[in-house]
Amino acid sequence: MIDLRRLHVLRAVAHYGTVTAAARALHFTPSAASQQIRQLARDLGVDLLEPQGRGVRLTPAAESLLTHADAIQARWEQAELDLRAERGAPAGPLRVSGYPVAISVLLAPMAVRLQERYPRLAVRIREADVPESFDLLFEGEADLAIVEATPSNPPLSDARFDQRPLLDDPFDLVVPADHPLAGRERVDLSEAAHEDWIAPVPESPCRTHVISACGEAGFSPEVVHQAVDWNVTAQLVAHRLGVALIPRLAQLTPHLPITRVPCTRNPHRRFLTCTRRGGHERPAVEAALAQLRELAPTAVA
Repeated sequence: MIDLRRLHVLRAVAHYGTVTAAARALHFTPSAASQQIRQLARDLGVDLLEPQGRGVRLTPAAESLLTHADAIQARWEQAELDLRAERGAPAGPLRVSGYPVAISVLLAPMAVRLQERYPRLAVRIREADVPESFDLLFEGEADLAIVEATPSNPPLSDARFDQRPLLDDPFDLVVPADHPLAGRERVDLSEAAHEDWIAPVPESPCRTHVISACGEAGFSPEVVHQAVDWNVTAQLVAHRLGVALIPRLAQLTPHLPITRVPCTRNPHRRFLTCTRRGGHERPAVEAALAQLRELAPTAVA
């Protein structure tokens, strides 16, 4: 008989990449987490971890077991739904997470609408970057997240999560108000190929979008300045230190002497809704997703 608590420790090791990180997330000591996995391996009569350098990696048997473990987790969540018979009006806590722009333009308005329509529903919003949102979902600390699609996200086929497209956020070319391109209705990025550029820092997911958009226009941008915050980027543009691609949903300091110009090739970033597998069937989550689908078309208008 498989101990589901030990199985969850193995799932955590696979999710976080190391026994130490998994133990920290589960509030175990590393030795206690290792003991749980060793006992699970003895129960099953197979090796689950093997040495790799100074760390460990999952064995093929562990990988196979995790396929079933993720399915078991999804079925367990469905069983909880069935037992609770949550088929009435949404009620109780709904924990949602997202990064700042998702909160300001989507999650905050969603919370207001939900609490007006369902007085017994308590929406709890938590700011979190994309990797942390996946961790919160995995740990059961969040029910719904808005994440940006990035190459480092779990694949859409990942059995632990249900990721669905919500909206595409276009990037505009942002130039000083007196720039020659400022009066254009639309611009091809190739026309800014010889400009100095302000780009996100290398670790930002949007850095890839900016470099890729310029590459599709046939050039590699001369990145002179780098910034984390979009308002810092906008300030640098306002001081005529370069041009930049900035997402339309980014809320910039008003009255700056800058102009947004839409791009012909439609560079964009994609927002996804994400739940644990099967979690979207909860009435509270269903109601939240319905509100997000209503808000999304007007968010980038």
